[in-house]
Amino acid sequence: MIKKLVALSAMLLTVLYSFAQLKSPEAFLGYKIGTRYTPHWRVVSYFQYVAQTLPGTVKLEQYGETNEHRPLYTAFISSAENMSNLENIRLNNLRLANLAKDKAMPSENGPAIVWLSYNVHGNETSSSEAALLTIFALADPSNAQTKEWLKNTVVIMDPCVNPDGRDRYVNWFNSMVGTQYNPRLDSREHREPWPGGRSNHYNFDLNRDWAWQTQVESQQRIKVYNQWMPQVHVDFHEQGINSPYYFAPAAQPYHEAITKWQRDFQVTIGKNHAKYFDKNGWLYFTKEVFDLFYPSYGDTYPIYNGAIGMTYEQGGGGGSGLGANTDEGDTLTLYDRAMHHFTTGLSTVEISSLNAANLLKEYRKFFNDAVSGANAEYKSYVIKNKPEDKERISALLTLLDKNGIQYSSGSGAGRGYNYHSGKEESFSVGQGDIVISGTQPRATMVRLLFEPQSKLVDSATYDITAWSLPYAYGVTSFASKAAINTSGAITKDSVKNTPADSYGYVLAWQGVSSARAVGQLLKAGVKLRFSEAPFEVNNKSFARGSIIILKKGNEKFGNGLWTAVANICNANNVAMNAVSTGFVDKGYDFGSGKVHPMKAVKVALLTGEGVSSLGAGEVWHFFEKELGYPITLINAADIGRAQWSDIDVLIMPDGNYRFLSDKGSSEQFTLWIRNGGRVVALESAAGQLSRQDWSAIQAKKEEKDSTAKKDPYAALKVFNDRDRDGIENTTPGSIFRVDVDSSHPLMYGYPNYYYTLKMDNVLYEFTKDGAGWNAGVLKKDNQLAGFVGYKLKKKLKDGLLFATQGLGRGSVTYLVDDVLFRNFWENGKLMFCNAVFMVGQ
Repeated sequence: MIKKLVALSAMLLTVLYSFAQLKSPEAFLGYKIGTRYTPHWRVVSYFQYVAQTLPGTVKLEQYGETNEHRPLYTAFISSAENMSNLENIRLNNLRLANLAKDKAMPSENGPAIVWLSYNVHGNETSSSEAALLTIFALADPSNAQTKEWLKNTVVIMDPCVNPDGRDRYVNWFNSMVGTQYNPRLDSREHREPWPGGRSNHYNFDLNRDWAWQTQVESQQRIKVYNQWMPQVHVDFHEQGINSPYYFAPAAQPYHEAITKWQRDFQVTIGKNHAKYFDKNGWLYFTKEVFDLFYPSYGDTYPIYNGAIGMTYEQGGGGGSGLGANTDEGDTLTLYDRAMHHFTTGLSTVEISSLNAANLLKEYRKFFNDAVSGANAEYKSYVIKNKPEDKERISALLTLLDKNGIQYSSGSGAGRGYNYHSGKEESFSVGQGDIVISGTQPRATMVRLLFEPQSKLVDSATYDITAWSLPYAYGVTSFASKAAINTSGAITKDSVKNTPADSYGYVLAWQGVSSARAVGQLLKAGVKLRFSEAPFEVNNKSFARGSIIILKKGNEKFGNGLWTAVANICNANNVAMNAVSTGFVDKGYDFGSGKVHPMKAVKVALLTGEGVSSLGAGEVWHFFEKELGYPITLINAADIGRAQWSDIDVLIMPDGNYRFLSDKGSSEQFTLWIRNGGRVVALESAAGQLSRQDWSAIQAKKEEKDSTAKKDPYAALKVFNDRDRDGIENTTPGSIFRVDVDSSHPLMYGYPNYYYTLKMDNVLYEFTKDGAGWNAGVLKKDNQLAGFVGYKLKKKLKDGLLFATQGLGRGSVTYLVDDVLFRNFWENGKLMFCNAVFMVGQ
């Protein structure tokens, strides 16, 4: 033990200096790590240098590119023998997981694969600096200790998961700092401006995107991750400046799918880290704050895919700069932060090397148990392939493909949990219905994504507690404890419209694909209409909101109209339905006032200081990457200079809008609405508008708590229970069924319900006397999944969540819950499109 401590302690010093065979980071960069920030291109340059200098033991591969065109790399470091056999090691690892196509018998005698991910949060900058020290220590030919470790391990390093965010922070900081850094927290170098460097280009938190893969960085990285499937994964982070270092074992709750081995080995790793931290007199904590429940983190996603997944948290973050004063009177430096991450990184490789045989044995057992169904309560999940759900089902299958989850068509009948009713019911499995087996290699991930209700052993969790995909995608589904017969592969629908000359065509309004097609048609200048009522024509039935395209109004296209429409519809997999007449069999004729022209709206989004960067990012990304529809971003502070005549729809994300308190700006804003402007207000923005004197919604009045009258000592609390007591009136994210008015434009394309993710305690009174429309309301006993504090649960009933009101010639849409949550809540996207394109037309 003492020899190991001395050896690693010596390594902490020697990595900072140059060796003849391989330059240290300091020798290569010209400065000591921690004395200045290293921009991404120089991090990459050093990794390239190491790989070029030592091609027999280090390999560097570019796996992708960010939105801002910065390269994304992984480095592979191991012994020369392992590196010469790298592809066979990868294939053998997939065989251990029952994922290889060749089905050959795997060997448990290979090296363990350890994946180290740095800087997923861009302004948590110390980890990329630590990555430079780590690759030097691992690759240095004169380092006998790491050479020994690498006989039993292949180390994969991603030096910066989020270079756009990191460089945003680094470039800003370098422009703010003086000749010497200032550790005072009130100095400007510690006051990072909006939106901060934590997120990626579109203001997304990449550490919450592992399972959903909405962002290009996540998509590219996890594609490579799933080709390797490591036994150990570490996600390096930073937390508050005054917090000591955190490492495994994690806090409760652990999801019950996490195996005993995975739990125990976290303790083994933590104890190995502790001996080095104890040696150096560094503070640390374990088993607090950071739990293992939500499936889309850099620790939980690997765990649910068979690995030992861990988060390491160093004190620091975007407010710490090169050095910052702590509450204890110390100065926390970038050098300190980098050295702590460097130490746990090497300690992870060491303990993984020493336990390589057990890691591979337990890894294989994890996947063998998955295939056998040893831990599967539900053996099958069935998704009914309803025509009206086509677009959401297509999006769901794409998500399953990204995660390597197998699915097939089914047949027969079964009995299982109905996600909508919450009851055990009989169901049939028809042609095209989708069956997802709970006994496949990725069965644990299937369970995490589909189980109706994840069981919490501790309600004090770090993130949302409900995410089940049938609710998130709004599809009719059943979970069966019996295996359902499968009958072959699913063939995804592929539309190929070959239009003939016709009176007109009708498009279903069902989801993002149809909204994207409509947006592109509008941009192309095609005149569209939509029906506010269902109709039948030529023996075909169409729902409210269906899009009608006629020759009338589109004369400028001449004979090329239908070809132009078909090209756009084919590109978006949207079917065109020919109609020979405007005289409908049921409903309103196409010339009726109930069939409305659709305007190509000019949309603006408020951003900047005071606005939630995550909320603004959701909207921005949705418009640019999913809808492909133009949007103008305006800083909320500049609203007084807005060119109101060039805005039809103004989107207000979650945020604090000071202009509403300014008489001149507020009056200008209100006048624009009365003259025909349309507002879409999300989350707290809806609350701020509710306080305007013209608003049709009011916060729901709280019922008086009669507990105090019944119990005179009810106010007495136990100090030790303060954290637990604090969650009695909260929900970190739970799913409720909302009753909706499907005849309202805000709810076109929906049945008479919607599944919402409730993140707070906010409800509004029902609108009355025709002041507005109650489009979506929460009634009693409608919770479906997730944790809700027992006091709050009594209150979350009989309130308004989604509403609209007219104001002069304009309108206001209130979306109290986040319908675009992390852009994986597919079920809410059509409602958002309705708010933009349908309401107020």
